[in-house]
Amino acid sequence: MSLKLEKARAYEKEHSKKIVGDMRPAFHLSPYVGWMNDPNGLSFYKGQYHMFYQYHPYNSQWGPMHWGHAVSKDLIHWEYLPAAIAPDMPYDDFGCFSGSAIELEDGRHLLMYTGVTRVENEEGDLVDCQTQCIAVGDGLNYVKYEHNPVLTEADLPEGASKIDFRDPKIWRDDEGIYWAVVGNRSADGSGQILLFRSEDAFSWKYFSTLDENKNRFGKMWECPDFFKLNGKDVLLMSPQDMLPEGFEYHNGNGNMCIIGEFDKEKGIFHEQYSQSADYGIDFYAHQTVLKQDGKRVMIGWMQNWDACAIRAHDEVWAGQMSLPREIWIENNRLYQRPTSEYEACLKNKVEYKDVEVDKNSGELQLEGIKGRTLDLQIRIRAKDIKDPYYKFTIYFAKKDKLYTSLSFRPYENILKIDRKFSGSRRAILHQRRMLVPDSEDESIRLRLVLDRYSCEVFVGDGERVMTTAIYTDIKAEDIVFACDGEALMDIIKQDVIL
Repeated sequence: MSLKLEKARAYEKEHSKKIVGDMRPAFHLSPYVGWMNDPNGLSFYKGQYHMFYQYHPYNSQWGPMHWGHAVSKDLIHWEYLPAAIAPDMPYDDFGCFSGSAIELEDGRHLLMYTGVTRVENEEGDLVDCQTQCIAVGDGLNYVKYEHNPVLTEADLPEGASKIDFRDPKIWRDDEGIYWAVVGNRSADGSGQILLFRSEDAFSWKYFSTLDENKNRFGKMWECPDFFKLNGKDVLLMSPQDMLPEGFEYHNGNGNMCIIGEFDKEKGIFHEQYSQSADYGIDFYAHQTVLKQDGKRVMIGWMQNWDACAIRAHDEVWAGQMSLPREIWIENNRLYQRPTSEYEACLKNKVEYKDVEVDKNSGELQLEGIKGRTLDLQIRIRAKDIKDPYYKFTIYFAKKDKLYTSLSFRPYENILKIDRKFSGSRRAILHQRRMLVPDSEDESIRLRLVLDRYSCEVFVGDGERVMTTAIYTDIKAEDIVFACDGEALMDIIKQDVIL
């Protein structure tokens, strides 16, 4: 074990003791201590799900990237393990960036990650040089491959950037061949996904350019994931520097799902449908794992590079992972819902039906409906279908002047999340809007999953999701309903008990 890794492990073990009780999320994974971003190496190995993550243990800001490590039997209850790898080699001394993991045929656990160094370019400026590297271990300790890096500038196609060449996602096909997709930028500065092939997971060769952005969706495409789902091929990635397209894509760093068909012989992905994977403020670098029951689950970093300042620099930790979400393709869209393991944690049901909410009654609170760790399922509809309400609002994590709101305007079909009154002292991104399709009965069904410092909103049957981090004082736990107009509400509230 290197001195850097030994130091990181000693530091996290000691300083994590400062994080106690409700200082952490209850059931969303946060860092052992310090900073967390992208999920890495999400995999099932030796009877457990392993989650690695981009990690800077020494403070709550981005720094030299290590890989943090946690394990779970159900993707809900997490146990921290010591940091897996540290930036301690000449080919990764500026950081061990994102990657993936897989079990080898001989039973070892292989991590594939991006090693980063700083090099001087022709103008004398320091720039990143990114290569792909490997570490192999037993689920607890990992040794870096003696012939790292396994993919370098020499393996790239003509015009491909050695600076933006990162985030390998590895898998093995039915014939025993290993494949990896890696994010890259082409000569025109636009994102592309490169496909590499290996027969042993150690010796890799460029196979094809799987897909090209051609300056349609942002610039660099980060953190690709590629898999088959319900008879379709699916490419996930996180584009940087996006431009908005109506309410589908937003400015800045986004997330994306492309559904299509993969020509395996040529190594080309033919796009058919595209959408945001999550329409909220905080969801990035999503990665999937195939569960033992055959269902595919997706988890993303519950943060946004454009909104990192929401977390104060003197906090003991920063960053969370989203709820694990079962995903499937229906009507040529990506659908998402909480996993059955999460559903098993729901207790203490409180239910109301046909509750009237109108402007004359003002803000409405219901007995038994409050808290910061709960599941809230709501169906909202106009009291008189011929006289629709103007706006329905749910205020949560509320106390005095503090709250976050979720509002729906049926005449626009717009759902908006707004956290500007959540206690943040920074002028960062605090609002996001999403277009909700018409329903057959002219109602809207919402499911809010609250966990102390976050809110995830599932719409309808899971055809759209909005994710937002909030860091409101934990004592703010009221939930209030208001309506400009007259509406009826059915509601089920359950506590999440681990």
